[in-house]
Amino acid sequence: MKITTLLLSLLVLAAATGCMNDNRFLVEYDYSYKGNFKKYNSYTFVDNMPFDDKDSSMNNPIIADAIKNQLEVHGYRQTKRKPNLLVSYKVFYDDLKFQGFMQPEIENWIQTEDDDVGYDPVKYNLVKGTLIIQLLEAKTHQTVWQGYASGVFNDKTLTSERYLKRAVRSIFDKYRLFADGYIIESRNAAGNSGR
Repeated sequence: MKITTLLLSLLVLAAATGCMNDNRFLVEYDYSYKGNFKKYNSYTFVDNMPFDDKDSSMNNPIIADAIKNQLEVHGYRQTKRKPNLLVSYKVFYDDLKFQGFMQPEIENWIQTEDDDVGYDPVKYNLVKGTLIIQLLEAKTHQTVWQGYASGVFNDKTLTSERYLKRAVRSIFDKYRLFADGYIIESRNAAGNSGR
């Protein structure tokens, strides 16, 4: 009886440890000090360049839908007519060397918008299966924010809707900003519904 309980406990512990290891991946973001984050409220997806039909790295409807859902949670509306932001994403199947930046948390920086803050480069060795999501300012086509999750995809997970949504959400958990006017509009809507 004790041996069975001990074996069962070890099996449960091994399974839990295996699940935890699958969920540990690098998630980071960088942003531009020139971004006008307080004014953005709309977006559209970048029409990607022609690609091989077998290359789903820039054309995955599950990833696109998950990004759309996350942006809507943050109050952004999708529009083709004069969007503030362009959204692009790509899955990198191989390892890559990537330069990010050590910066203040975006929600702290946005309170002062201090342009004198520098970019401290950080080199990352991102492992295969990296998702990068970029938000570009529509007027300038310059990246104002990019989030990335490294080591999240393999052949099995790239088709798992639940896993893909979780990877996108883990990136947008780092984007702690809301669309211009979203909080006020939400409060007004809540106040009007109670009348």
